[in-house]
Amino acid sequence: MPLDRFEHPQEPKPEKIWMPPKRRPREPQAPEPRAPRRFRVLDVVTRRMLQEDAGVRETLALLGGVERINDVNVSVWEPGDGRWRLLHIDEQRLLWDRRKTD
Repeated sequence: MPLDRFEHPQEPKPEKIWMPPKRRPREPQAPEPRAPRRFRVLDVVTRRMLQEDAGVRETLALLGGVERINDVNVSVWEPGDGRWRLLHIDEQRLLWDRRKTD
């Protein structure tokens, strides 16, 4: 017989420790759909507003009647900032290349 039985006959068995199950990672939330871009077009010479809060199609149609890219300033609405942001020349050139000429 093993000696352990004689030395510690009534020793209780160790209790099992309860561990909560591991949490499952949450499903990532789908990003909110981005609102359509809104544009504002301003005549550089007269400082007259040619178009305010218009979509891409309307803006491209308006730019089709403008002779030179430097004749207008185009701004885009930034909803996160809550303000109009003037387009960089490269961004404005992208619109200019896609404009609808008559």
